[in-house]
Amino acid sequence: MRQDRGISGDAQRLEQLGWMLFLKIIDDKDQEQEIIKDDYISVIPEQFQWRNWASDSEGITGDELLTFIDSTVEDSKGLFVSLRGLTSQNNAKRAAIVKEVFEGSNNFMKSGYEMRKVVNKLNEINFNNSEDKHIFGDIYESILQELRDAGNKGEYYTPRAVTQLMTRMTDPKLGETVLDPAAGTGGFLTAAIDHVRDNYVNTVDEEHILQNSITGWELKPVAYVLGLTNLILHEMDVPDYHYVDSLKTEYNAIEEKDKVDVILANPPFGASIADGVETNFPASYRCKESADLFVILMLQLLKANGRCAIVLPDGSITGEGVKARIREKLLTDTNLHTIIRLPQTTFFPATVSTNLLFFQKGSPTKDIWYYEHKLPAGQKSYSKTKPIRSEEFGPLVEWWNNREESELSWKVNIKDLEGFDLDIKNPSNKVEEVELTSSEIFESLDSSFSKSKSIIESLKQLLNE
Repeated sequence: MRQDRGISGDAQRLEQLGWMLFLKIIDDKDQEQEIIKDDYISVIPEQFQWRNWASDSEGITGDELLTFIDSTVEDSKGLFVSLRGLTSQNNAKRAAIVKEVFEGSNNFMKSGYEMRKVVNKLNEINFNNSEDKHIFGDIYESILQELRDAGNKGEYYTPRAVTQLMTRMTDPKLGETVLDPAAGTGGFLTAAIDHVRDNYVNTVDEEHILQNSITGWELKPVAYVLGLTNLILHEMDVPDYHYVDSLKTEYNAIEEKDKVDVILANPPFGASIADGVETNFPASYRCKESADLFVILMLQLLKANGRCAIVLPDGSITGEGVKARIREKLLTDTNLHTIIRLPQTTFFPATVSTNLLFFQKGSPTKDIWYYEHKLPAGQKSYSKTKPIRSEEFGPLVEWWNNREESELSWKVNIKDLEGFDLDIKNPSNKVEEVELTSSEIFESLDSSFSKSKSIIESLKQLLNE
């Protein structure tokens, strides 16, 4: 792709790869379904099915391939125009997914010859082969990690170690509905799928229950396509994954049938919101900070006794005014039982202090347990080559069910919070205050000035020499 003049930067390369991968995977899955079900019909028109234009390594290329992809001529519409208007009576949901993908994607490539090379490389993967799929799953994870370094796309990726920890501690069970309203590339949803399959799914019927219990919403088109592809790679036949702005959900229009058992999310913080979006929320909680609005939305979306684990920056757990009112609602409507404090570089390349909040709706908070996750010994920060790893959470997981105060963990009673401020530092890190008399202070200052004068005299002597 780097040889193609039409593509500028890794973000566009990832978007290009996203829709091409999606088409290839959809066609592999269609062919599998055609073998299993005699009456199965693909929603993609025959001439645009991957097998019919892409699978032959000696197939169309150059300008002919570009015309096939991009044509807007009425009597010979290209792939993009055709799939953006796709409908199907046989499988409306699958058709809607394909339509959403191509409405939010672009073909940036200007060389049909370079595109053919990319197509031929993708043809080396068989997504119906378990070994191929497993290997590509790891490759895909690394592709999603690359989003961190592709301009502003880093907001879409949460480190796998973090998604797995939050999912494990929240423990979604078979039959429980799971939602990520800021799903990005689908990391939390795929972690939930893996968790439920590994722990609760043993039969075909149970797998069917799982298929209908995972939902994601995502606003950005590139992240949406990559996340959708991620869910299909995780064997979700028709992912319940939507290309929508979650914050445009009308707060008071959320009914009981819309509510879910579990929410796992890393809502965008510091992100711009659409004009007027805050008016969807009650007046006392209206603000321009996306993360704070997501907290209110998620409280409304949770069923009674529903569980939630979210990532929030320090800016959302402290502050006055509307921020304090949102935290008051959080502490009143839910039991915020645990806050895990993470190092600044956890979400590298972003350097922002973040926290993992775990709460259950239904009863007010009485005590909050804090746990401070430290960098590995000898490591100064997380980086591209040294990301956070699941093994590091071993002590935390062990502590979770046997909580005791220590150098890394402490408990705070709700009555001790000032202004519902949740930015509580580890008390074991406090510097011990020493009270001095006036004479002791002057004696200390005199000693300090003498040392400074001695150092200056030494420097002067060195300069003279």
